[in-house]
Amino acid sequence: MRRPVPRRPSGHGPRRSLRRSLGRGSRRLAGGLRVRLVVTFVLVALVSAVTATALAYRDARTAVLQRTQNTAVNDLRERVAVVGAGLDLPPDQRSLSRFAAKVSEGLGARIVVARHQDLTAVSDAYADTEGRITAELRAAVRSGDGARFQRVQWRGDPYLVVGTPVTYADGDRRTSGLEVFVITDLRAERDDTAALLDSVRTGTVPVVVLAALLALLAAGTVLRPVRKLGRATRELAAGDLGSRVAVRGHDELADLARTFNETADALQASDAELRAQEAKARRFVADVSHELRTPLAAMTMVATVLEEDADQLPPDAAHAARTVGAETARLSRLVEDLMEISRFDAGAVRLDATVTDLADTVRASLALRGWTDRVTVELREDVRAVVDRRRIDVIVANLVGNALRHGAPPVTVTLAAPGGDRVTLEVADRGPGLPPEAQERVFDRFYKADAARTRSTSGGGDRGGGGPGADGSFGQGGFGQGSGLGMAIALENARLHGGTIEAAERPEGGAVFTLHLPLRHPEEEEEGDG
Repeated sequence: MRRPVPRRPSGHGPRRSLRRSLGRGSRRLAGGLRVRLVVTFVLVALVSAVTATALAYRDARTAVLQRTQNTAVNDLRERVAVVGAGLDLPPDQRSLSRFAAKVSEGLGARIVVARHQDLTAVSDAYADTEGRITAELRAAVRSGDGARFQRVQWRGDPYLVVGTPVTYADGDRRTSGLEVFVITDLRAERDDTAALLDSVRTGTVPVVVLAALLALLAAGTVLRPVRKLGRATRELAAGDLGSRVAVRGHDELADLARTFNETADALQASDAELRAQEAKARRFVADVSHELRTPLAAMTMVATVLEEDADQLPPDAAHAARTVGAETARLSRLVEDLMEISRFDAGAVRLDATVTDLADTVRASLALRGWTDRVTVELREDVRAVVDRRRIDVIVANLVGNALRHGAPPVTVTLAAPGGDRVTLEVADRGPGLPPEAQERVFDRFYKADAARTRSTSGGGDRGGGGPGADGSFGQGGFGQGSGLGMAIALENARLHGGTIEAAERPEGGAVFTLHLPLRHPEEEEEGDG
């Protein structure tokens, strides 16, 4: 009789590997550099821990399943070889059932299924094997190409099913038609790998916490010099040119601190040089203006006498006398303007502020210069503020004189208090208006508008320069060509009061200059403020 023996497996067979994909959604990180560093450290630690956990779980699960598979295949082969020696082929139902029971006893009471042609025997008569032994596995075993195994899920639990064909033992490698299947429960292996996964996952929490602490320490070490550098930069931007940072170490941050200090040194040296040159220029202008006042006073006196007697002189001499008088007056105004500008630059200007009715001040300024009939006024009567009356007069004289000289009638002066804490004085005309370049430079010193835009030579201040003297007075020879300082002086006087002047185009044509002043009430008067 031929003794059946199991055929050795030709290999371990195909294995299914568990794959997991970790998806990371993009998240916009807000906050400072410290937050970004901590979040980056934590993310790196978390990804590393998750990756290590996944790899450990995969390797452990693979190793456990591989060992179980190899053991199941070897045990089945050896047990079939022992029990199959006493089996007569072809078997009947009784012998096939006895064969399946003996094989199961030697495999730890695992479920064994033996099949021979139309006969099937199961070691456990109450076991459901149809759901665990698949058609694919039966077909693979029936091909006679060695042992085959398959992991299946049945009723939510994992099982390993190993099948092998049985061949004759007398050298005939043909299969005997007998097929043996053994079903191994994998729940214990599943629980072991799950416990390992839980253990590794639990260790992830302290790893992430430790990474966060290390990130905080690293961020503090890196950001401390950055904060000091930022503080020094803000101090430098605020005007403290002596701000420096301490240089420690030889890394990139130390190089940055060293570069900042070198830049601050160069900036401080340049600022000192510019301040010295500016002080010299202001002192020169002040000295020249002061020295010119004495000879100009004598020249003005002589020019006045000549103008008074001009009617008794020949026509050419009379014209020359009037020209000398006008130019002398213009030169006097220029000297006064330069003196006033130099006082502003030196910070020597102080307000002589008193409680003032602004409407009366505007009317007085217009009447003093004979402009009452040439200007339309809309003045609010109940506006009283603490201002320097003389300097408000200078502002009004320059703005109105500018409109009369370059604008076209009607010239309107409007005093209003649109808010509870501010007052506006608006001077508008219907002239050619201001080109964009003039709007940007109209308050620059010595800036003069195009001479072709001048309407007259006896109307008022110049748009972008000239006008009344610094004290708001005018020589008897009229205005003549301006010096380009009138609007600059007006703006400085407005700033001295905490206000400003804006220049704009009117939608219906012409230019409009608006003085904005803070409305300090009489009970808020402060004496000697600069």
